[in-house]
Amino acid sequence: MNKLKTDLNLIWNDICLELQKVISKEAIEKWFVPIELLSIENDQLLLKAPDPIYQYWIEENYLSQLIGASFRILAKNPKIIFAQESPGNGEKATGKKIKSLPREDKSSIFESKGLNTKFSFENFVVGPNSEFAAAAAKAVAESPAKAYNPLFLYGKVGLGKTHLMQAIGNHIVEKNKWILVQYVTSEQFTNEFIEAIQKGSIGQFRKKYRQIDVLLIDDIQFLAGKERSQEEFFHTFNCLFDGSKQIVLSGDEAPSSLQNLEKRLISRFEWGLTAEILPPGIEVRLAILKHKLKNYSLSIDEKILEFIAERIKTNVRQLEGALNRLCAYASIHKEGKITLEETQSLLKDLISLQPSKTITIEMIQKRVCEAYDIRFSDMVSKRRISAIALPRMVAMYLARRLTNLSLSQIGENFGGRDHGTVLHAQRTISEKMSKDPDLAQLIKKITEQLTSSQ
Repeated sequence: MNKLKTDLNLIWNDICLELQKVISKEAIEKWFVPIELLSIENDQLLLKAPDPIYQYWIEENYLSQLIGASFRILAKNPKIIFAQESPGNGEKATGKKIKSLPREDKSSIFESKGLNTKFSFENFVVGPNSEFAAAAAKAVAESPAKAYNPLFLYGKVGLGKTHLMQAIGNHIVEKNKWILVQYVTSEQFTNEFIEAIQKGSIGQFRKKYRQIDVLLIDDIQFLAGKERSQEEFFHTFNCLFDGSKQIVLSGDEAPSSLQNLEKRLISRFEWGLTAEILPPGIEVRLAILKHKLKNYSLSIDEKILEFIAERIKTNVRQLEGALNRLCAYASIHKEGKITLEETQSLLKDLISLQPSKTITIEMIQKRVCEAYDIRFSDMVSKRRISAIALPRMVAMYLARRLTNLSLSQIGENFGGRDHGTVLHAQRTISEKMSKDPDLAQLIKKITEQLTSSQ
Protein backbone atom coordinates (compact mmCIF):
# COMPACT_ATOMS: atom_id res chain seq x y z
CA MET A 1 0.00 0.00 0.00
CA ASN A 2 1.52 3.36 -1.02
CA LYS A 3 2.01 6.28 1.33
CA LEU A 4 -0.85 8.42 -0.02
CA LYS A 5 -3.36 5.59 0.25
CA THR A 6 -2.23 4.87 3.82
CA ASP A 7 -2.72 8.53 4.81
CA LEU A 8 -6.17 8.68 3.20
CA ASN A 9 -7.18 5.46 5.00
CA LEU A 10 -6.13 7.01 8.33
CA ILE A 11 -8.22 10.10 7.65
CA TRP A 12 -11.26 8.00 6.65
CA ASN A 13 -10.89 5.92 9.82
CA ASP A 14 -10.86 9.14 11.88
CA ILE A 15 -14.00 10.36 10.09
CA CYS A 16 -15.74 7.02 10.76
CA LEU A 17 -14.80 7.21 14.43
CA GLU A 18 -16.27 10.71 14.63
CA LEU A 19 -19.45 9.43 12.96
CA GLN A 20 -19.74 6.73 15.61
CA LYS A 21 -20.76 9.47 18.07
CA VAL A 22 -23.97 10.22 16.16
CA ILE A 23 -24.67 7.05 14.14
CA SER A 24 -25.03 3.50 15.39
CA LYS A 25 -22.08 1.12 15.07
CA GLU A 26 -24.18 -1.21 12.95
CA ALA A 27 -25.01 1.53 10.45
CA ILE A 28 -21.37 2.57 10.20
CA GLU A 29 -20.20 -0.99 9.64
CA LYS A 30 -22.86 -1.54 7.01
CA TRP A 31 -22.68 1.72 5.05
CA PHE A 32 -19.36 3.44 5.78
CA VAL A 33 -16.71 0.78 6.39
CA PRO A 34 -16.93 -0.48 2.77
CA ILE A 35 -16.38 3.07 1.45
CA GLU A 36 -12.90 4.10 0.27
CA LEU A 37 -11.58 7.69 0.44
CA LEU A 38 -9.84 8.30 -2.90
CA SER A 39 -8.73 11.92 -2.52
CA ILE A 40 -9.18 15.25 -0.73
CA GLU A 41 -8.87 18.10 -3.19
CA ASN A 42 -10.40 21.57 -3.64
CA ASP A 43 -12.56 21.10 -0.53
CA GLN A 44 -13.98 17.89 -1.98
CA LEU A 45 -13.92 14.39 -0.53
CA LEU A 46 -13.91 11.89 -3.39
CA LEU A 47 -15.36 8.58 -2.20
CA LYS A 48 -15.61 5.18 -3.87
CA ALA A 49 -18.52 2.89 -3.04
CA PRO A 50 -18.68 -0.84 -3.90
CA ASP A 51 -22.17 -0.28 -5.30
CA PRO A 52 -24.31 2.81 -6.17
CA ILE A 53 -26.84 1.88 -3.49
CA TYR A 54 -24.27 2.92 -0.86
CA GLN A 55 -24.11 6.39 -2.37
CA TYR A 56 -27.90 6.61 -2.51
CA TRP A 57 -28.38 5.52 1.09
CA ILE A 58 -25.66 7.78 2.53
CA GLU A 59 -26.86 10.84 0.60
CA GLU A 60 -30.48 10.19 1.63
CA ASN A 61 -29.86 9.40 5.30
CA TYR A 62 -26.40 10.39 6.53
CA LEU A 63 -25.05 13.22 4.37
CA SER A 64 -25.26 15.97 7.01
CA GLN A 65 -23.64 13.72 9.62
CA LEU A 66 -20.85 12.82 7.20
CA ILE A 67 -20.19 16.48 6.38
CA GLY A 68 -20.18 17.34 10.08
CA ALA A 69 -17.77 14.54 10.98
CA SER A 70 -15.48 15.50 8.08
CA PHE A 71 -15.47 19.10 9.27
CA ARG A 72 -14.51 18.13 12.80
CA ILE A 73 -11.62 15.99 11.53
CA LEU A 74 -10.37 18.17 8.65
CA ALA A 75 -11.53 21.54 10.05
CA LYS A 76 -13.18 22.43 6.73
CA ASN A 77 -16.64 22.04 5.17
CA PRO A 78 -16.12 19.54 2.36
CA LYS A 79 -18.31 18.67 -0.61
CA ILE A 80 -18.97 14.93 -0.75
CA ILE A 81 -18.43 13.42 -4.20
CA PHE A 82 -18.78 9.78 -5.17
CA ALA A 83 -16.71 8.31 -7.98
CA GLN A 84 -19.08 7.00 -10.64
CA GLU A 85 -18.83 3.26 -11.23
CA SER A 86 -21.35 0.83 -12.67
CA PRO A 87 -22.37 -2.09 -10.47
CA GLY A 88 -20.45 -5.30 -11.03
CA ASN A 89 -21.74 -8.69 -12.16
CA GLY A 90 -24.43 -7.03 -14.26
CA GLU A 91 -26.67 -6.48 -11.20
CA LYS A 92 -28.86 -3.43 -10.89
CA ALA A 93 -28.02 -1.12 -8.02
CA THR A 94 -31.59 -0.97 -6.85
CA GLY A 95 -31.97 -4.71 -6.81
CA LYS A 96 -28.88 -5.67 -4.86
CA LYS A 97 -29.43 -6.69 -1.28
CA ILE A 98 -26.92 -5.28 1.19
CA LYS A 99 -25.62 -7.91 3.55
CA SER A 100 -23.76 -7.35 6.79
CA LEU A 101 -20.05 -7.79 6.23
CA PRO A 102 -18.30 -10.83 7.71
CA ARG A 103 -16.41 -9.99 10.89
CA GLU A 104 -13.01 -10.58 9.30
CA ASP A 105 -13.82 -8.05 6.53
CA LYS A 106 -14.73 -5.24 8.88
CA SER A 107 -12.35 -2.45 9.76
CA SER A 108 -10.26 -3.18 12.80
CA ILE A 109 -11.21 0.16 14.31
CA PHE A 110 -14.66 -1.15 15.22
CA GLU A 111 -14.30 -3.44 18.19
CA SER A 112 -17.00 -5.12 20.22
CA LYS A 113 -18.34 -3.39 23.32
CA GLY A 114 -17.92 0.06 21.72
CA LEU A 115 -14.14 0.11 22.25
CA ASN A 116 -11.67 1.43 19.72
CA THR A 117 -8.17 0.03 20.03
CA LYS A 118 -6.73 3.24 18.56
CA PHE A 119 -6.92 4.83 22.02
CA SER A 120 -4.41 3.80 24.67
CA PHE A 121 -2.55 5.31 27.59
CA GLU A 122 0.66 5.00 25.59
CA ASN A 123 -0.53 7.38 22.87
CA PHE A 124 -2.21 9.86 25.22
CA VAL A 125 0.10 12.86 25.56
CA VAL A 126 0.15 13.74 29.27
CA GLY A 127 0.88 17.29 30.41
CA PRO A 128 0.25 19.38 33.51
CA ASN A 129 -3.25 20.00 32.17
CA SER A 130 -4.18 16.31 32.24
CA GLU A 131 -1.74 14.50 34.55
CA PHE A 132 -4.20 14.13 37.43
CA ALA A 133 -6.99 12.83 35.18
CA ALA A 134 -4.58 10.46 33.39
CA ALA A 135 -3.25 9.11 36.70
CA ALA A 136 -6.79 8.53 37.98
CA ALA A 137 -7.75 6.79 34.74
CA LYS A 138 -4.72 4.48 34.95
CA ALA A 139 -5.53 3.64 38.56
CA VAL A 140 -9.07 2.65 37.58
CA ALA A 141 -7.79 0.60 34.64
CA GLU A 142 -5.40 -1.28 36.91
CA SER A 143 -7.96 -1.93 39.66
CA PRO A 144 -11.56 -1.63 38.41
CA ALA A 145 -14.08 -0.82 41.14
CA LYS A 146 -11.29 -0.68 43.72
CA ALA A 147 -9.54 2.62 43.06
CA TYR A 148 -12.15 5.31 42.33
CA ASN A 149 -15.79 4.47 41.72
CA PRO A 150 -17.30 6.24 39.96
CA LEU A 151 -14.58 8.20 38.15
CA PHE A 152 -15.95 11.41 36.64
CA LEU A 153 -13.78 13.10 34.00
CA TYR A 154 -14.76 16.60 32.91
CA GLY A 155 -13.53 19.36 30.66
CA LYS A 156 -14.38 21.23 27.50
CA VAL A 157 -14.85 19.59 24.10
CA GLY A 158 -11.82 18.09 22.41
CA LEU A 159 -9.43 17.80 25.36
CA GLY A 160 -9.11 14.01 25.62
CA LYS A 161 -11.92 12.73 27.84
CA THR A 162 -13.03 10.14 25.30
CA HIS A 163 -9.42 9.07 24.71
CA LEU A 164 -8.90 8.36 28.42
CA MET A 165 -12.21 6.53 28.76
CA GLN A 166 -11.42 4.33 25.78
CA ALA A 167 -7.90 3.74 27.12
CA ILE A 168 -9.39 2.54 30.41
CA GLY A 169 -11.60 0.04 28.59
CA ASN A 170 -8.85 -1.19 26.27
CA HIS A 171 -6.40 -1.67 29.13
CA ILE A 172 -8.91 -3.64 31.20
CA VAL A 173 -9.85 -5.91 28.28
CA GLU A 174 -6.22 -6.47 27.37
CA LYS A 175 -5.38 -7.58 30.90
CA ASN A 176 -8.63 -9.41 31.65
CA LYS A 177 -10.43 -10.65 28.56
CA TRP A 178 -13.15 -12.19 30.68
CA ILE A 179 -14.22 -8.78 32.03
CA LEU A 180 -17.17 -7.34 30.11
CA VAL A 181 -16.68 -3.65 29.26
CA GLN A 182 -19.22 -1.38 27.56
CA TYR A 183 -18.42 2.07 26.18
CA VAL A 184 -21.39 4.20 25.11
CA THR A 185 -22.34 7.86 24.81
CA SER A 186 -25.33 9.07 26.80
CA GLU A 187 -27.06 9.79 23.49
CA GLN A 188 -26.57 6.18 22.37
CA PHE A 189 -27.82 4.98 25.75
CA THR A 190 -30.95 7.11 25.34
CA ASN A 191 -31.57 6.00 21.76
CA GLU A 192 -31.22 2.33 22.70
CA PHE A 193 -33.56 2.84 25.66
CA ILE A 194 -36.23 4.47 23.46
CA GLU A 195 -35.89 1.69 20.87
CA ALA A 196 -36.22 -0.95 23.60
CA ILE A 197 -39.46 0.65 24.82
CA GLN A 198 -40.85 0.78 21.28
CA LYS A 199 -39.94 -2.84 20.56
CA GLY A 200 -40.95 -4.15 23.98
CA SER A 201 -37.40 -5.37 24.65
CA ILE A 202 -36.65 -3.41 27.81
CA GLY A 203 -35.60 -6.59 29.61
CA GLN A 204 -32.92 -7.25 27.01
CA PHE A 205 -31.76 -3.64 27.27
CA ARG A 206 -31.39 -3.89 31.04
CA LYS A 207 -29.56 -7.19 30.76
CA LYS A 208 -27.05 -5.56 28.40
CA TYR A 209 -26.26 -2.67 30.75
CA ARG A 210 -26.72 -4.27 34.17
CA GLN A 211 -24.77 -7.48 33.64
CA ILE A 212 -21.50 -5.85 32.62
CA ASP A 213 -18.39 -5.30 34.73
CA VAL A 214 -17.34 -1.85 33.53
CA LEU A 215 -19.57 0.91 32.13
CA LEU A 216 -17.93 3.86 30.36
CA ILE A 217 -20.55 6.49 29.53
CA ASP A 218 -19.44 9.58 27.62
CA ASP A 219 -21.02 13.08 27.47
CA ILE A 220 -23.37 12.50 30.38
CA GLN A 221 -24.63 16.09 30.08
CA PHE A 222 -26.81 15.01 27.14
CA LEU A 223 -29.11 13.19 29.56
CA ALA A 224 -30.29 16.67 30.61
CA GLY A 225 -34.05 17.07 30.33
CA LYS A 226 -34.63 13.40 29.44
CA GLU A 227 -36.56 12.32 32.52
CA ARG A 228 -37.24 8.68 31.60
CA SER A 229 -33.65 8.14 30.44
CA GLN A 230 -32.38 9.65 33.70
CA GLU A 231 -34.67 7.36 35.67
CA GLU A 232 -33.39 4.32 33.76
CA PHE A 233 -29.76 5.36 34.16
CA PHE A 234 -30.28 6.01 37.87
CA HIS A 235 -31.35 2.38 38.40
CA THR A 236 -28.60 1.11 36.09
CA PHE A 237 -26.03 3.08 38.09
CA ASN A 238 -27.34 1.68 41.39
CA CYS A 239 -27.35 -1.88 40.07
CA LEU A 240 -23.75 -1.67 38.89
CA PHE A 241 -22.46 0.21 41.91
CA ASP A 242 -24.15 -2.12 44.37
CA GLY A 243 -22.60 -5.03 42.48
CA SER A 244 -19.10 -3.51 42.84
CA LYS A 245 -18.86 -2.81 39.11
CA GLN A 246 -16.74 0.06 37.78
CA ILE A 247 -18.45 3.17 36.39
CA VAL A 248 -16.61 5.91 34.49
CA LEU A 249 -18.43 9.01 33.28
CA SER A 250 -17.48 12.15 31.40
CA GLY A 251 -19.08 15.56 31.05
CA ASP A 252 -18.30 19.06 29.92
CA GLU A 253 -18.72 20.47 33.43
CA ALA A 254 -18.13 19.35 37.00
CA PRO A 255 -21.11 17.36 38.35
CA SER A 256 -22.36 20.26 40.47
CA SER A 257 -22.45 22.53 37.38
CA LEU A 258 -24.51 20.19 35.19
CA GLN A 259 -27.92 21.60 34.38
CA ASN A 260 -31.30 19.81 34.20
CA LEU A 261 -30.03 16.58 35.76
CA GLU A 262 -31.70 15.07 38.82
CA LYS A 263 -29.95 15.85 42.10
CA ARG A 264 -29.85 12.17 43.03
CA LEU A 265 -27.81 11.49 39.87
CA ILE A 266 -25.42 14.38 40.50
CA SER A 267 -24.98 13.15 44.06
CA ARG A 268 -23.95 9.72 42.79
CA PHE A 269 -21.52 11.22 40.28
CA GLU A 270 -19.74 12.78 43.26
CA TRP A 271 -19.41 9.56 45.26
CA GLY A 272 -16.03 8.71 43.78
CA LEU A 273 -13.39 10.98 42.24
CA THR A 274 -13.79 13.91 39.86
CA ALA A 275 -10.86 14.89 37.66
CA GLU A 276 -10.69 17.85 35.30
CA ILE A 277 -8.83 18.02 32.00
CA LEU A 278 -7.70 21.54 31.18
CA PRO A 279 -6.67 23.05 27.84
CA PRO A 280 -3.05 22.08 27.10
CA GLY A 281 -0.15 24.53 27.29
CA ILE A 282 2.10 25.30 24.34
CA GLU A 283 4.59 22.51 25.15
CA VAL A 284 1.85 19.90 25.33
CA ARG A 285 0.18 21.15 22.15
CA LEU A 286 3.47 20.85 20.30
CA ALA A 287 4.02 17.35 21.71
CA ILE A 288 0.53 16.32 20.56
CA LEU A 289 1.24 17.52 17.01
CA LYS A 290 4.55 15.66 16.89
CA HIS A 291 2.92 12.50 18.19
CA LYS A 292 0.04 12.73 15.69
CA LEU A 293 2.51 13.34 12.85
CA LYS A 294 4.02 9.90 13.46
CA ASN A 295 0.87 8.41 11.92
CA TYR A 296 1.78 9.98 8.59
CA SER A 297 4.76 9.27 6.37
CA LEU A 298 5.55 12.97 6.24
CA SER A 299 8.11 15.35 7.70
CA ILE A 300 6.82 18.82 8.55
CA ASP A 301 9.18 21.58 9.65
CA GLU A 302 9.08 22.20 13.41
CA LYS A 303 8.51 25.92 12.81
CA ILE A 304 5.24 25.05 11.13
CA LEU A 305 4.21 22.83 14.04
CA GLU A 306 5.10 25.65 16.44
CA PHE A 307 3.03 28.06 14.33
CA ILE A 308 -0.02 25.79 14.70
CA ALA A 309 0.56 25.12 18.42
CA GLU A 310 0.88 28.83 19.17
CA ARG A 311 -2.41 29.70 17.53
CA ILE A 312 -4.78 26.83 18.27
CA LYS A 313 -4.91 26.85 22.04
CA THR A 314 -8.05 25.37 23.51
CA ASN A 315 -9.11 22.29 21.55
CA VAL A 316 -6.94 19.26 20.87
CA ARG A 317 -9.41 17.93 18.31
CA GLN A 318 -9.15 21.18 16.37
CA LEU A 319 -5.37 21.03 16.69
CA GLU A 320 -5.32 17.54 15.18
CA GLY A 321 -7.83 18.62 12.52
CA ALA A 322 -5.45 21.37 11.41
CA LEU A 323 -2.61 18.84 11.13
CA ASN A 324 -4.85 16.44 9.17
CA ARG A 325 -5.62 19.22 6.73
CA LEU A 326 -1.93 20.04 6.23
CA CYS A 327 -0.96 16.40 5.82
CA ALA A 328 -3.71 15.78 3.27
CA TYR A 329 -2.62 18.83 1.28
CA ALA A 330 1.08 17.98 1.51
CA SER A 331 0.50 14.36 0.48
CA ILE A 332 -1.51 15.26 -2.59
CA HIS A 333 0.03 18.50 -3.81
CA LYS A 334 3.52 18.92 -2.41
CA GLU A 335 5.15 15.50 -2.31
CA GLY A 336 5.22 15.68 1.46
CA LYS A 337 6.53 19.25 1.72
CA ILE A 338 4.73 22.40 2.76
CA THR A 339 5.81 25.98 3.52
CA LEU A 340 4.85 28.32 6.35
CA GLU A 341 3.09 30.62 3.87
CA GLU A 342 0.97 27.72 2.60
CA THR A 343 0.22 26.73 6.18
CA GLN A 344 -0.98 30.24 6.98
CA SER A 345 -3.23 30.20 3.93
CA LEU A 346 -4.63 26.71 4.57
CA LEU A 347 -5.41 27.42 8.24
CA LYS A 348 -6.51 31.05 8.01
CA ASP A 349 -10.10 30.22 8.94
CA LEU A 350 -8.98 28.29 12.03
CA ILE A 351 -6.44 30.82 13.17
CA SER A 352 -8.93 33.63 12.85
CA LEU A 353 -11.09 31.90 15.47
CA GLN A 354 -8.39 32.13 18.13
CA PRO A 355 -8.39 34.91 20.77
CA SER A 356 -6.54 37.99 19.56
CA LYS A 357 -5.33 38.92 23.03
CA THR A 358 -3.82 36.86 25.82
CA ILE A 359 -5.30 36.64 29.30
CA THR A 360 -2.59 37.57 31.78
CA ILE A 361 -2.17 36.31 35.30
CA GLU A 362 -2.59 39.88 36.62
CA MET A 363 -5.98 40.13 34.91
CA ILE A 364 -7.03 36.91 36.63
CA GLN A 365 -5.78 38.06 40.03
CA LYS A 366 -7.63 41.37 39.78
CA ARG A 367 -10.89 39.71 38.75
CA VAL A 368 -10.70 37.28 41.66
CA CYS A 369 -9.89 40.14 44.07
CA GLU A 370 -13.00 41.97 42.87
CA ALA A 371 -15.14 38.85 43.27
CA TYR A 372 -13.96 38.25 46.86
CA ASP A 373 -13.54 41.90 47.78
CA ILE A 374 -9.92 41.55 48.85
CA ARG A 375 -6.80 43.64 48.18
CA PHE A 376 -4.51 42.82 45.29
CA SER A 377 -1.47 43.27 47.56
CA ASP A 378 -2.74 40.47 49.81
CA MET A 379 -3.31 38.17 46.82
CA VAL A 380 0.34 38.43 45.70
CA SER A 381 1.98 38.67 49.11
CA LYS A 382 4.14 35.99 50.71
CA ARG A 383 2.10 36.12 53.90
CA ARG A 384 -0.22 33.23 54.81
CA ILE A 385 -3.61 34.80 55.52
CA SER A 386 -6.49 32.38 56.08
CA ALA A 387 -9.06 34.74 54.55
CA ILE A 388 -7.00 34.89 51.34
CA ALA A 389 -6.33 31.15 51.02
CA LEU A 390 -9.41 30.22 48.99
CA PRO A 391 -9.34 33.25 46.63
CA ARG A 392 -5.65 32.67 46.02
CA MET A 393 -6.27 29.01 45.14
CA VAL A 394 -9.11 30.07 42.80
CA ALA A 395 -6.77 32.51 41.05
CA MET A 396 -4.09 29.81 40.71
CA TYR A 397 -6.68 27.40 39.33
CA LEU A 398 -7.83 29.94 36.74
CA ALA A 399 -4.23 30.72 35.83
CA ARG A 400 -3.74 27.02 35.01
CA ARG A 401 -6.89 27.02 32.89
CA LEU A 402 -6.53 30.30 31.04
CA THR A 403 -2.79 30.87 30.60
CA ASN A 404 0.12 28.92 29.16
CA LEU A 405 2.35 29.56 32.16
CA SER A 406 4.09 26.69 33.89
CA LEU A 407 3.33 25.74 37.49
CA SER A 408 6.52 27.44 38.66
CA GLN A 409 5.78 30.62 36.71
CA ILE A 410 2.31 30.82 38.22
CA GLY A 411 3.67 30.27 41.72
CA GLU A 412 6.21 33.04 41.22
CA ASN A 413 3.32 35.47 40.64
CA PHE A 414 1.76 34.56 43.99
CA GLY A 415 4.50 35.62 46.35
CA GLY A 416 7.14 33.23 45.06
CA ARG A 417 5.28 30.02 45.86
CA ASP A 418 6.53 26.74 44.41
CA HIS A 419 4.95 24.55 41.73
CA GLY A 420 3.65 22.06 44.31
CA THR A 421 1.49 24.77 45.88
CA VAL A 422 -0.05 25.59 42.51
CA LEU A 423 -0.69 21.94 41.71
CA HIS A 424 -2.32 21.46 45.12
CA ALA A 425 -4.53 24.52 44.48
CA GLN A 426 -5.59 23.19 41.09
CA ARG A 427 -6.60 19.82 42.50
CA THR A 428 -8.28 21.30 45.58
CA ILE A 429 -10.44 23.70 43.57
CA SER A 430 -11.36 21.00 41.04
CA GLU A 431 -12.54 18.80 43.90
CA LYS A 432 -14.38 21.64 45.66
CA MET A 433 -16.18 22.63 42.45
CA SER A 434 -17.61 19.14 42.07
CA LYS A 435 -19.29 19.47 45.46
CA ASP A 436 -19.93 23.22 45.79
CA PRO A 437 -22.23 24.59 43.06
CA ASP A 438 -21.83 28.18 44.31
CA LEU A 439 -18.06 28.01 43.91
CA ALA A 440 -18.44 26.38 40.49
CA GLN A 441 -20.83 29.12 39.41
CA LEU A 442 -18.51 31.87 40.66
CA ILE A 443 -15.53 30.44 38.77
CA LYS A 444 -17.65 30.08 35.65
CA LYS A 445 -18.70 33.73 35.95
CA ILE A 446 -15.11 34.95 36.39
CA THR A 447 -14.00 32.84 33.44
CA GLU A 448 -16.73 34.31 31.24
CA GLN A 449 -15.76 37.84 32.30
CA LEU A 450 -12.13 37.21 31.39
CA THR A 451 -12.78 35.47 28.08
CA SER A 452 -15.56 37.79 26.88
CA SER A 453 -13.28 40.80 27.33
CA GLN A 454 -10.85 39.40 24.78
